[in-house]
Amino acid sequence: MTYPEWLRPGVYGALIGAVSITIAGFSWGGWVTGSQADAMASSRSHDALIAALVPVCIDQAQTDSNRTAKLALIQEAMSYKRRDAVMEAGWATVPGSEQPNRDLAQACLAGLDLDAS
Repeated sequence: MTYPEWLRPGVYGALIGAVSITIAGFSWGGWVTGSQADAMASSRSHDALIAALVPVCIDQAQTDSNRTAKLALIQEAMSYKRRDAVMEAGWATVPGSEQPNRDLAQACLAGLDLDAS
């Protein structure tokens, strides 16, 4: 069987074009694999959940009967230990959970705005 003379350059052009578009799409076009999309969605949902729980943490801080003593302990703590102090105060523990959440404690610290008080 003989092939037309134009077939070989056409097939090469199609292959090179497909590879080029694939490389350009993943490099500059914003294409991602399924696992990368899942990781991005998981990260965004985690961030949104923490942002939604910050008011709960701040409400727990405001309604705590030992608020002033705990705030004093948190303010006395070194900057890198303040998150642990918020966790020990119990404000970063979501109702229904037994363990405090580190990310929530960090976000709650920003919401408490200790430096302004």
